[in-house]
Amino acid sequence: MPLKRRQRGYSLIEVLVAFAILAMALTVLLRIFSGGLRNVDAASEYAQAVLVAEAELAVPGILEALQPGLTDGVAEGGFEWRRQVQPYDPNGDGAIGPILPYYIAVEVSWPSQRGKRYVQLETIRLGEAGTFAGTIE
Repeated sequence: MPLKRRQRGYSLIEVLVAFAILAMALTVLLRIFSGGLRNVDAASEYAQAVLVAEAELAVPGILEALQPGLTDGVAEGGFEWRRQVQPYDPNGDGAIGPILPYYIAVEVSWPSQRGKRYVQLETIRLGEAGTFAGTIE
């Protein structure tokens, strides 16, 4: 009686199951990589917004008079900024000396795929009321 030989190789079902597992694994990996790329893009936008905010935070007292007011504008790349300068009275007693502290806040906003994003930087700067702190040539 001849011995039955066993078939070597894989059945169609085994191949289909292997392809299904491979497809699921590749889908998960693709989602991870695309999420990472979105995060890199968002980090780049935040870095640009912080640069705009730092530049606008440096203007009062150097290029413009250090006096109370609200200023806004649009920077390159569609970043909208708003700068607020106001006297700062930490004690609340209204005492005014020859040098006044000023509170300066800059908010930068920009549109993104997930809605409008914001960055806000704040500082306190000393200066004489309504004068220039210096000039840049």
